[in-house]
Amino acid sequence: MKASKALAVAALILVVVTGLVAGVITLWANSKQIPLIPVQDHCEATVNGEVTTVDLEQARNAAIITGVSIKRGLKPRAASIALATAYQESDIRNLDYGHSDSLGLFQQRTSQGWGTTAQIMDPWYSSKAFYQALVKVKNWQTGDINNVAQKVQRSAYPDAYRKHVAKAKVLASSLTGETPASFSCVANSPAASDAAGMKTFLSKSLGATATITTTDTGLKVVTKTPQNAWAVAHLAIGAASDYGLLTVNIGTSSWARSTTALPAWSGTSPSEATEVALGFTTATAK
Repeated sequence: MKASKALAVAALILVVVTGLVAGVITLWANSKQIPLIPVQDHCEATVNGEVTTVDLEQARNAAIITGVSIKRGLKPRAASIALATAYQESDIRNLDYGHSDSLGLFQQRTSQGWGTTAQIMDPWYSSKAFYQALVKVKNWQTGDINNVAQKVQRSAYPDAYRKHVAKAKVLASSLTGETPASFSCVANSPAASDAAGMKTFLSKSLGATATITTTDTGLKVVTKTPQNAWAVAHLAIGAASDYGLLTVNIGTSSWARSTTALPAWSGTSPSEATEVALGFTTATAK
């Protein structure tokens, strides 16, 4: 009887102690604004109340696809078509396999004249090749997106692109800068700061549409239009985890990296600024 009573008391004490520990951890996490369960790495584009969510790999690839459309001077519709196509063909992933000899973001085929294996596996090259074919399609600027994509791809499933159009439009509107302050990403374990890597990424994606210089804290990017400036901001965030991007500032708006929650843009309404500051470190006192 005494042994049973002792066990019951011990069990009660264990329950109480466990509850106290859990309570302390919860209070500490709340005070630090740290979630008990780590947030999943992802990015969100929000346009007119519609949200498209992608993972970090998809975000980087979508940034490249969109950047190349801007580099070629194409309107956001081109990026919408390209992204809808990439969603269907590869789930916006640079696949090194596919049906027959299909490869890459758009599952382009070496046997069909899209390029060599190495070229197709280069996302900048494959995006450029897609747009070169796209602009040859009659009425691509106004035609049904699914049908235009099919004319480029000549897929065995001619209506397969339609189900991706809505989310592709949201992603394209955000990444092209058509909708300011509409894109953000969170990554639990971002890479170390690499401003040089980000500079190369943006230069390859945007070409002469952006002038990029190195500063004490990161990069300064100058564009010709406010929309292009917002495109720079969003494309950089799309690749933020790969290059350790800490902050983005454009006009009166700012974004700061978080590893625990999806960071929101802060500041007043979007301005007519055409310059973007990308921060990778804090300023060094002189």
